[in-house]
Amino acid sequence: MSKLSYQLKALRFFYLNNMAQDKKSFLLYTDLIHTVKKLNDEQAGKLFKHVLEYVNDLNPQTDDILLQVCFEPIKQSLKRDLQKYEQIRENKSKAGKKGANKRWQKIADDSTCHKPIAKIAVNDSVSVSVNDIYRSFAHLSMSVEHFEKLQQDYTKQQIDDTLDAIENFKNNKKYKSLYLTCKNWLKKEQTKHELETNKGFKAPWN
Repeated sequence: MSKLSYQLKALRFFYLNNMAQDKKSFLLYTDLIHTVKKLNDEQAGKLFKHVLEYVNDLNPQTDDILLQVCFEPIKQSLKRDLQKYEQIRENKSKAGKKGANKRWQKIADDSTCHKPIAKIAVNDSVSVSVNDIYRSFAHLSMSVEHFEKLQQDYTKQQIDDTLDAIENFKNNKKYKSLYLTCKNWLKKEQTKHELETNKGFKAPWN
């Protein structure tokens, strides 16, 4: 027998042979009247006192055979009730822990849902969070940082139109960097049309 098993058995023995613990009450069943009625008042008083001493862990002793015979079924009944009590308390404890674990798991799940820290790889070999992505489709992604770089030379409308064109381009699988592709397309269109104002921009798919 392992040390742990021995300790558990010893603890169980302690509980079954020590009635008080944190209990403040105990049960006496009505059919006990059949035993008590056969005793005189003095004997019944001794029996009741013996029961009270037992449930308060005072380890009562007696040489009175009649008292021993009358007390034994009461003692076994008290032990069975104690077992039931301990089982109910253990079940409530497990249920409480299970409920607490569910609540903590829900809190953890809710917290995870609001954390924008998931990392994805963009096409320029840079790892950024999902909140740093300006535009993505298929296997291509552009970070907010790269979008802001393009805005130094082009308008948002020009950039978005070009990104739409790249997304609709059937052969876009050959591109590895959405930022560089968009930048090159914008340069070609700018050179072709010699843009002077944002209004003069013509989308590259026209």
